[in-house]
Amino acid sequence: QVQLVESGGGLVQAGGSLRLSCAASGRTFSNYIMDWFRQAPGKEREFVAAISRTGGNTYYADSVKGRFTISRDNAKNTVYLQMNSLKPEDTAVYYCAARRSWGDTEYDYWGQGTQVTVSS
Repeated sequence: QVQLVESGGGLVQAGGSLRLSCAASGRTFSNYIMDWFRQAPGKEREFVAAISRTGGNTYYADSVKGRFTISRDNAKNTVYLQMNSLKPEDTAVYYCAARRSWGDTEYDYWGQGTQVTVSS
């Protein structure tokens, strides 16, 4: 069993930065591919970024490419999302999720989410 807890959200002005963290319980964190998703009010949840088990491979949605960076520290059981040059359209609840393989469309675990609000 893995529990995921996000933190680091908040209110920031457009152009600012935030770093989200997702701390995982359990000793099998390094077995999972980790993703970040977000959901804005009235919109469907959307993929933001993903990182491989070792951190050697990362993937991003086009909307955040060049502005957001996903990373992980397996020794700390934590995955991060560094968000720079934030825009009002980045406002959403951000979730981390864990899956065992790239082919999985269902995720094994989800966090509770952290709110990010970007003011114009």
